[in-house]
Amino acid sequence: MIEIKCFGDICPIPLLKIKNALKKMQNNETLIAIVDHSCVAESVRDYYKDSPNEMFFEEVMNGVWEITITKIS
Repeated sequence: MIEIKCFGDICPIPLLKIKNALKKMQNNETLIAIVDHSCVAESVRDYYKDSPNEMFFEEVMNGVWEITITKIS
């Protein structure tokens, strides 16, 4: 499992970090991105809305989200 911490990073930096990590991942690998800006979760959701990858978004505490992505293809 890959973990990307994006505290303090504003859009589009977290999305670019996620894209780069996904390129390097094998199928069925999972990454967790931890972000502290709501716009990041929205942009990742919008960017990958047609993707076959499995995604899960959870606000784990006020203002902090975990974005879990399992690469399918």
